[in-house]
Amino acid sequence: MSVTPALPFPAISVPRNIKFRDLKTQTLFLIRSSSSQSPSMDTPQPKKVAVCGGGVIGVCTAYFLSKKGAAVTLIEQSSVACAASGKAGGFLALDWCDGGPLASLARASFNLHRSLAEELDGPHSYGYRPLTTLSISVTESSSSSSSSSNRTGPLPSWVNGPAKSPRTIGSTNSTAQVHPQLFTKKLLTKAMEEYGVELVIGKAERVEMAEGKTKGIVLEDGREIVADAVVLALGPWTKRFSVLGSLFGVYGIKAHSIVLEPKEPNRITPHALFLTYYPAHGGKPMDPEVYPRPTGEVYICGMSAREEVPDDPEQVTPVPESINALKRVAASVSSHLVEGEAAVTAEQACILPCSEDDVPIIGEVPGLKDVYVATGHSCWGILNGPATGAAMAELVLDGQASIVDLSQFTPARFARVMKK
Repeated sequence: MSVTPALPFPAISVPRNIKFRDLKTQTLFLIRSSSSQSPSMDTPQPKKVAVCGGGVIGVCTAYFLSKKGAAVTLIEQSSVACAASGKAGGFLALDWCDGGPLASLARASFNLHRSLAEELDGPHSYGYRPLTTLSISVTESSSSSSSSSNRTGPLPSWVNGPAKSPRTIGSTNSTAQVHPQLFTKKLLTKAMEEYGVELVIGKAERVEMAEGKTKGIVLEDGREIVADAVVLALGPWTKRFSVLGSLFGVYGIKAHSIVLEPKEPNRITPHALFLTYYPAHGGKPMDPEVYPRPTGEVYICGMSAREEVPDDPEQVTPVPESINALKRVAASVSSHLVEGEAAVTAEQACILPCSEDDVPIIGEVPGLKDVYVATGHSCWGILNGPATGAAMAELVLDGQASIVDLSQFTPARFARVMKK
């Protein structure tokens, strides 16, 4: 059973003018009350937008839409950041996507993360900080000793296991991190408190259309959220939404992670580690990643494989063998991360959304006016959330995105392939 550690950050408070409503049970749950004042007949009404999905992509989209003046309702089936957006590593890189289709999106988003951290006090509210990033090779030892006899290069002192070939692959100018769950929730709190976003807990079932126009979202319990435009940011659950399943494929990659709390957290410096890890029993090397956090925790992830997506995000559970492998990785990297010297506070898994061509799907859905999709970000969802949300807000409200060219991400590319 995973344990959520206490974090030394200020609690994210809920504003007093927010009420709670759950559309499944009719009990009260997180939703802002409507204004008691009637708008003037001469006042232009804001565009109503329903955003489906309470992960980082959906929350970023809701944030930037509402900041631009839209009346936004965010619909989430389970709870905000309950899936990959709450269990990811939160690693950010400026230029690691250069040379590919994600280059401009990643660069714009890395810079947006920096400006959001200034706006939202990211270093204190959600653990934003620059990092030095290293690539190292680690061979698991079959003996009980994990000390390293040949320390070379830029290895920090806490990496005292059998590490070799250290190489700096990211500086504090080009790599950074956030705590993804805290980031997502902080952004949503800001959007609700300052810009009037409403949060509804309920399962979106279908888009309601009439005369070729979007009317809103119908929930599983029959309730309808009226909207002029709909954004579907459903992650790996995209293909389960009937209006999208026949247009393109999105599959899931299940990734495992553990969170450790060392006895001496001050000994762990802000160095992200990308490993080439050789198991003691031989076989194919693994590529786990190690991210110390300013909370005093150390996050370790890896052990990924393609997997069918369950109906509910809460049903994603870790494979014990994968968790045990990550614990062995931790012990091989550092004596500070051996069980006994560090408490295991979370054993978890999440499913990353991947498209058929490994490029995110962002844009208006072909044949469905004012219905948009944003998914398929794979392991770069936390990095690319802000620019995706900002671009989607421009597309929905202005008709085109200026922060980044979305043409290469259009869902229409799959329709063109099908016609050939």
